[in-house]
Amino acid sequence: MEVRARAASSWRRAAPARAGTRKELFPQAPRGHEHWSAAPPANTGDGLRLGESAGGSIDANLQDAGAWSPVSRLPNGDGTFMNYPHLIDRGKPGVIAVTARGNRFGNEADSYHGFMRHLFAAIEPGAEVAAWLVCDHRFQRRYGLGASKPFPVSLKRYQRSGYLVTAPTIEELARRCGIDPAGLKATVDFYNRHAREGRDPAFDRGGTPYNRVSGDPDHKPNPCVAPIEHGPFHAVKIVPGSLGTFAGLKTDAAARVLGNDNRPIPGLYATGNDMSSVMGGHYPSGGITLGPAMTFGYLAALDMVARGGAAEMDDIGAAAD
Repeated sequence: MEVRARAASSWRRAAPARAGTRKELFPQAPRGHEHWSAAPPANTGDGLRLGESAGGSIDANLQDAGAWSPVSRLPNGDGTFMNYPHLIDRGKPGVIAVTARGNRFGNEADSYHGFMRHLFAAIEPGAEVAAWLVCDHRFQRRYGLGASKPFPVSLKRYQRSGYLVTAPTIEELARRCGIDPAGLKATVDFYNRHAREGRDPAFDRGGTPYNRVSGDPDHKPNPCVAPIEHGPFHAVKIVPGSLGTFAGLKTDAAARVLGNDNRPIPGLYATGNDMSSVMGGHYPSGGITLGPAMTFGYLAALDMVARGGAAEMDDIGAAAD
């Protein structure tokens, strides 16, 4: 059987292929633009478009279409932004995440994917999908907050750009962020009352090994919990983002891309992020596309050889040289 030199390259896609794809697959992006990937801007879905143009179909029947991550948008000074992924700062002791109502909505030290699923569930229909990380000055100077670096790096750049919002009181911080002041004050007061003892009765933050590994082992008794009480106070707005996508081309056990009729397309293979998630859109750990990329890349090569394509691929490589 002829094996043609067509492949959906696994390294070229971490952002969805087009705004229409985001609109169709990302519930937090109803217009296709309310999502900010932490992937390089050049990752625009070339692999998917190549696969679709050859007859491949996208698998949308997944638990989640992407590896969700909270990101903050740092102005670069030239009109562009850097999408900063908040992977571990949320687990440090002395920061909470709240909605516009001033309410916490989940365990801040949970995985970035799980954290965003909690946020999606907490936002009312039609409201902006956003939250704020809130901390005191002691926290920011020790750990940093998002892209704003800890001591001795100056905060002025981040404050001037509006990335880091600073205020002398919790209520004023809320007003400057557009958060309900009474709601945030009540949330911080309740959190502090228990945090002084290292407890979090609302969400049991620090209650799992995963939580604790992102905390501060030198902070006792709970590496993930400390009060927020030493002004000035700081906040950074976080919005929906991702580290990669799970929705991809349907494939079989040999990584062959399937068409709308679920039959393999001769000569077309996909692995990595261009292949639909082998976990069905679940996210057991970081790097979940890496192992399958290597495994199915190997299986694809075996299938090519079995179908008599090794010699043809050599000829193509020689011609390219």
